[in-house]
Amino acid sequence: MTAKRVFITGITGMVGSHLAEYLIANTDWDIYGLCRWRSPLDNLSNLVSRINARDRVFLLYGDLRDTISIQTAVAQARPDYVFHLAAQSFPRTSFDAPLDTMDTNIQGTVRVLDALRQTSPKAVIHVCASSEVFGRVPKEKLPIDEECTFHPASPYAISKVGTDLVGRFYAEAYGMTVMTTRMFTHTGPRRGDVFAESTFAKQIAMIERDLIPPVVKVGNLQSLRTVADVRDAVRAYFMLVTVNPIVGAYYNIGGRHSCTVGAILDTLLSFSPRKSDIRIEVDPDRLRPIDADLQVPNTAKFEAHTGWKPEIPYEQTLRDLLDYWRGRVQTEGNRFLTR
Repeated sequence: MTAKRVFITGITGMVGSHLAEYLIANTDWDIYGLCRWRSPLDNLSNLVSRINARDRVFLLYGDLRDTISIQTAVAQARPDYVFHLAAQSFPRTSFDAPLDTMDTNIQGTVRVLDALRQTSPKAVIHVCASSEVFGRVPKEKLPIDEECTFHPASPYAISKVGTDLVGRFYAEAYGMTVMTTRMFTHTGPRRGDVFAESTFAKQIAMIERDLIPPVVKVGNLQSLRTVADVRDAVRAYFMLVTVNPIVGAYYNIGGRHSCTVGAILDTLLSFSPRKSDIRIEVDPDRLRPIDADLQVPNTAKFEAHTGWKPEIPYEQTLRDLLDYWRGRVQTEGNRFLTR
């Protein structure tokens, strides 16, 4: 029997790389991963031997802003399952590059889905939107369910509203099995250092090795977040496409532990032998013009449909994140910026 084929856009990212590892361990699927020719492959280090041997993992080169490259990659992959994870995913960056963000995330999603409509219309497709679509939510609407009004608070969030609606449109207009998720804060090893908790962990790791002064630079510490582990997130995404997929369905997914960004920092500091030496300093460049400051999900709909529940404790997630940065700083520390 021929193995199923899966197409992962953004395979070199935190989520994409963890998802590929999950699929290797838990399925017999062949994995076709879309990446840009210049994308770092660090996150795929556990899969390099398979990629070189062409053993179940294959890289396809393309860019969400290049229609022909997307059409070519989709035609080569001929997928049964699709995880569209690739995006310009940094909210703070989107204030400086709004047009690039819109093109990559909205038009890029159109390019992917239209190529699939032409060559793999029967594929089961996951389109990854974001909890940022909800943006500025009043307290009385917490926890946030799927029908909460969109009030995006960044160009990135606006682009993810477009991504969300494009996915649902292709399901309704063309009968494609497209499902959309709004994943709330998810983190762990390989989290990009442009995200708050990851830059905290990176700075702490650099302080521990005396590469920078004992000062952690921060933005808004008052935002409320619900934290999930990336490894729980990819398990959720697998269940999304394999447990009775529903055309046009959309789900909120997230963890159980809600706290402020400041409390996340406190937890990370509690793991460090240097905690008593470290000062906190607000860096104006790390503040967004406006912020989505109440991000607490109601995940009942997804959990009822799939049976998924988060399993990895909050403290383990943050400890693993800090240990990830300790490892990287130990081997590469002198080349890091403190962004």
